[in-house]
Amino acid sequence: MVKAVRFYETGSPDVLRYEDVEVGNPGPGQVRLRHAAVGLNFADTYFRNGTYPIPLPNGIGVEASGEVLALGDGVTNVAVGDRVTYTGFINTLGAYSTERLVPAAPLIKLPDAISFETAAAMTMRGLTSAYLMRRIYPFQAGDTLLLHAAAGGVGLIVSQWAKLLGVTVIGTVSTEEKAAVARAHGCDHTINYSHEDVAKRVKEITGGVGVNVVMDSVGKTTFNASLDSLKRRGLMICVGTASGIIPPFDPQLLAMKGSLFITRPALADYIADPAEKAALADEIFDHIEAGRIKIEINQRYALQDAVQAHRDLESRKTTGSSIFII
Repeated sequence: MVKAVRFYETGSPDVLRYEDVEVGNPGPGQVRLRHAAVGLNFADTYFRNGTYPIPLPNGIGVEASGEVLALGDGVTNVAVGDRVTYTGFINTLGAYSTERLVPAAPLIKLPDAISFETAAAMTMRGLTSAYLMRRIYPFQAGDTLLLHAAAGGVGLIVSQWAKLLGVTVIGTVSTEEKAAVARAHGCDHTINYSHEDVAKRVKEITGGVGVNVVMDSVGKTTFNASLDSLKRRGLMICVGTASGIIPPFDPQLLAMKGSLFITRPALADYIADPAEKAALADEIFDHIEAGRIKIEINQRYALQDAVQAHRDLESRKTTGSSIFII
């Protein structure tokens, strides 16, 4: 019997249920997949707690890898037996499952050298890192980057990518253990925000200048420190809200702090064009196949342990990537 994690009301991790489901034949434009591994992302908690409203009951999870079992009418981009991975948003919701129907359009064929586990751990994080490093700011040697959540899945990929480009990386972390992980993956400096003033330390590290770019996936609690860490005409990339949504602010604040720039990108807008998505996927796959970027899978869970996985994720106990093994 096919198993899936579903929820019938929003709330804490306890609302998640592991249950039997029926999976029929794929309709037009769909495929039936057998999952091998499923990605665990912080965005999953936003669906579960109601930050991202969706009709209920519903499945959860937007990223997984596996094998194509059957094709619906009109599907030409993949074939039965293909090894694939995918990520998305509403159109791929329901990844926490052993088998499922999914639109064929988001599927990405996996190179032979990329395992199912690696794919589930890096498709969303890898594509996110790719657009952050290659589509928003023209990073070059000598630039400085403040990277929040530096020991997280995206953080570890971005750190390694930045070092390939000659960028100096300052990473924020919550523990000394995470600081060690971040430094091992390319961070030149780490700041423990549990007891250090982030903006003050950034200014000390940069000789009072500040950084070219801040990548902030934390949100509410780090917003002001992020702005105060930027150099004149620096760029803040708000890429997540792990601590809560950033409160409304007067844009005049950006002028007062040095004519700063700010953007709030979303992965969906950088992979909407199939050609751009393919280019970003090829670039991250190439780095991984060549060993220039390593994907750290530091937590593995059984699908029936989704409640515990969400608890671990929200309590910031995890480092690197987390996946479910099917």
